[in-house]
Amino acid sequence: MTSPAYDRLTALDSSFLLLETPHAPLHVASTLTFEAGPLRTPQGGVDADAIRARLTGELHRIPRYRQKIAWVPFTQRPVWVDDHRFNIDYHVRHTSLPRPGDEQQLKRLSARIMEQSLDPSRPLWEMWVVEGLEGGDRFALISKVHHCMIDGISGVDLLNTMLSPTPEVEPHDPPRFIPRRVPTAFQLWRDEMLRRLRLPVDTIRDVGHFVREAADLRRELLSRARAIAGMLGTSLSVPSATPLNDKIGPHRRFDWLEMSLDEIKQIRRALGGSINDVVLTVVTGAVQRFLERRNVNPGQIDFRVMAPVSVRSTDQRGKLGNRVSAWFLDLPIGEPDPREQLRQIRETSLALKESKQAVAASMLTEVAEWGSSTLLALGARNMTRMLPFNLVVTNVPGPQFPIYMLGSRLLETFPLVPLVDNLGLGIALMSYTGKLFWGFNADYDLVPDLSAFVRATRESFAELMRLASAPPSLASDSDAESEARREAGATIRPPAGMEPQLHLVTKA
Repeated sequence: MTSPAYDRLTALDSSFLLLETPHAPLHVASTLTFEAGPLRTPQGGVDADAIRARLTGELHRIPRYRQKIAWVPFTQRPVWVDDHRFNIDYHVRHTSLPRPGDEQQLKRLSARIMEQSLDPSRPLWEMWVVEGLEGGDRFALISKVHHCMIDGISGVDLLNTMLSPTPEVEPHDPPRFIPRRVPTAFQLWRDEMLRRLRLPVDTIRDVGHFVREAADLRRELLSRARAIAGMLGTSLSVPSATPLNDKIGPHRRFDWLEMSLDEIKQIRRALGGSINDVVLTVVTGAVQRFLERRNVNPGQIDFRVMAPVSVRSTDQRGKLGNRVSAWFLDLPIGEPDPREQLRQIRETSLALKESKQAVAASMLTEVAEWGSSTLLALGARNMTRMLPFNLVVTNVPGPQFPIYMLGSRLLETFPLVPLVDNLGLGIALMSYTGKLFWGFNADYDLVPDLSAFVRATRESFAELMRLASAPPSLASDSDAESEARREAGATIRPPAGMEPQLHLVTKA
């Protein structure tokens, strides 16, 4: 008989379980489209059984996909244990759009699948094979994986594990899955108590390692103290309320957009900044236009985004779990000139790099490992009451070469970032083969006009492209347009009696 074995979740991974509510499932997801290729059946469908067999053959490389959550008694600490009832047919499902299924139908199906919580008594992932797409030469995969298992970078690593860089697939015999014996409740509780007793010793060891590795101990301590103080100051300051920030319901809208990565790089070369700076500038213009259409004056709003930042080291690539920190950036949505927006965002990004805010956030999550599980649970559940940001924007680099599922080439990948209370919209991006794919996840009732936000994103990008492509002699015309927009924006007022709902408040 195998010995009992399990894997403990980190405090950061655990927080995604503790934050989850019935109307706010915390899984990351994506809708991927493929050429039908060799997976097309004679009847015009998709060979879902071949996909199941392919995934089954790779699961030994991602053992978390055959593990489920167990809880340590008298605590709120979760652990991973092997699932003795694992059944691939439960996790890989087969469905179809009503033929011929258009893009709008695929978006609606994606939203319905993504809004449903994963079964906590089973491994926390699902994959839906969708046939019936218009034309019959494509199919889709809708993938859901709980956030406690992966972050953006490990999600890309997982994609590379499941798919292959060539159309050819080398057959191999995977090792037989022999689940490890699940520990008893007493064993879990005993091990947790022993771990807590060892914490002081482990802390002293870690401090000693830090002291030995620090080139200039005093400067490093001061730098990290300032970073933590700045991080806490930002986290405790609440940005302005907006129409995007209110309690959310259980239903979702999912939309997407595709851009050329070369055109993003063209904007960067012409106007400056990094690719991420350009993306945030596009988002700034989109938020600005969206609020104006909602009769809200952007000039009276402090609008902050949270941008996840990977702190995954090279030796941690390929491993599941979260190795992520965060930046908090105030977007200059009151500034009408996109070039000035980009300049301010670029300066903010450089300042955040120097401030080591991401390092500070990572340190605070490590400190959470020392704390009480009860306090961690209370902190997670109360976080959304004073959410320190208005929007999540996560940008993950994907492979820049074609990848395949059993010879069928991946065409598009539209990612989804989950929502929590007071966060009615989340934006996720992923680059792949020279394209940048945007996924917009929104609360169904809070953002019924999600298509308007997607359109505003397209308009914001088009304006940046026009500025990047314009000869220098046309700069004065652009300045005149910016001034006209500034004057127009200053006259926007909410409808009578709607001031509290539109939250036109003074800056926090």
